[in-house]
Amino acid sequence: MSGTVTRRRKGPRLTNFKSRWSEQPKGNLISDVAEKHNIPSGEDEGGRQGALKRFSAMWSSFRKGKRDRGKDPETTEELGPVVGDDTSRQHRYLSGQYFFEYLVVVSLKKAKGSSSYEPQITYQFPKRDGMAKFQKEEEEKTLKAITLFCFPEGINWAPLTEYHSETFSFVLTEIDGSRRNGYCRRLLPGGKGARPPEAYCIISSLACFGLFSKIFDEVEKRRQISMAMIYPFMQKLREASFPAPGHTVEIKSFIPESGTEIIRLTRPLDSWLEHVNFGKLFDCLTDEEVLLVFAAAVLERRIIFIADELGTLSQVIHAVAALLYPFTWQHTFISIVPEILIDVVMAPTPYLLGVQKRLLDQVTDPCDLLVVDLSEEKKETFIFSIGDEGSILPPKLQTEILEELSNRQQASTAEELNRVVSEAFLHFFVKTVGHYASYVKRGRTGQQGVFEKRSFYKAIDSKTTRHFVKKFIQTQMFDLFIQEVEQQQTGPQQGIFHTKILEYQEKKKREKTKKH
Repeated sequence: MSGTVTRRRKGPRLTNFKSRWSEQPKGNLISDVAEKHNIPSGEDEGGRQGALKRFSAMWSSFRKGKRDRGKDPETTEELGPVVGDDTSRQHRYLSGQYFFEYLVVVSLKKAKGSSSYEPQITYQFPKRDGMAKFQKEEEEKTLKAITLFCFPEGINWAPLTEYHSETFSFVLTEIDGSRRNGYCRRLLPGGKGARPPEAYCIISSLACFGLFSKIFDEVEKRRQISMAMIYPFMQKLREASFPAPGHTVEIKSFIPESGTEIIRLTRPLDSWLEHVNFGKLFDCLTDEEVLLVFAAAVLERRIIFIADELGTLSQVIHAVAALLYPFTWQHTFISIVPEILIDVVMAPTPYLLGVQKRLLDQVTDPCDLLVVDLSEEKKETFIFSIGDEGSILPPKLQTEILEELSNRQQASTAEELNRVVSEAFLHFFVKTVGHYASYVKRGRTGQQGVFEKRSFYKAIDSKTTRHFVKKFIQTQMFDLFIQEVEQQQTGPQQGIFHTKILEYQEKKKREKTKKH
């Protein structure tokens, strides 16, 4: 691991780009895009303009964002009677208990006076009537952003006779910091002859990729019969309560010639991993390569993932973000960068980006950049790299992670695989920073705690681990984590990380007792 090779691809350089970027007024890139495509902008944490924060395609399973839904009132759907009390439905919508906010169908339509295609929303369910003017304007901008992510390739389409459906996800980050997940299934609509694909997109505050993939299976099955069969199913789904971890919800749906079917949707027991597929990550990268990517991510560097398939990009980038648990990536995060927004790769601030391989030539600034090729026919995995990725993590802990990852070969299900992989990296954080609670000093009851940073890292015996921790505690993800701990009134909250810390501390006590 320590002998990683630095690989750089020669290409044109934009000299002095970073200085020009930093001198630009806030919102320059995103405002330009907003002007052209009527899309809103937003400002990143810390007062710095994040390239395309409004489009940040971020998994948010582990982040508590503000859910201000009061400005987006629920209305009565057009398809059939309202089920249950309207006040109760309003409460459930505002509290995020619905499966989804709405479903949109995005179709490729010929642009006027041109042979090229542009994505347009041809159906939205439910309709949003009775909104104030500013609310309608905001929703129109959001819907415009959705079309970009459903067809990030832009106008480069031609009618097709065959097209394998694909599923991927993205997240829209609101100006207030809250996030909504977009789940997309692209498929070829029914009909004869060559025709462009269409996309079904579900917007939800819930992060559960596997569950929504199953929902799309039902949507696609009904689409093959008739468009009219989709919406009664989505109506039933929208009225159902989202199940608790490990629980199942049943949806009754009528299909001609088949009668009434009962669709059972089960939520994984490990809810904090339900938006993650580590299997795809390890299909694309070796264990050692995953460790190099993790090392770069944990120090909040600029990382670009390259692949041909949209599903591969979105699943891998969400998996990499999940490796950071209990910490959360705080910077620009776009799982699939639309072609029209490709300039975001030149941003000097940290990011995790997914870029289609055909756009690789537009990644022209390799400075302080890790570019990871996920495609099957790659010549090399790391197209650009800094070269020190193999020496970021303490050597002993690298070995321990690799040993734990080898246990995934015995995993018989995706849930077991996710658990083995997540625990390998969770144990890394337990061993490096798991003693943090002892260095958050509190005064009187109700007083905010103060983190004693210097004493914290000086308490680490291992020189290599101490060297890593001194760098890691300078990241925004650690800073936010500690801020939340400082603000807690009763010390660290219960959770998986806290449980693993206690288990590790008990193990060390037992080992110390045996030695004496």
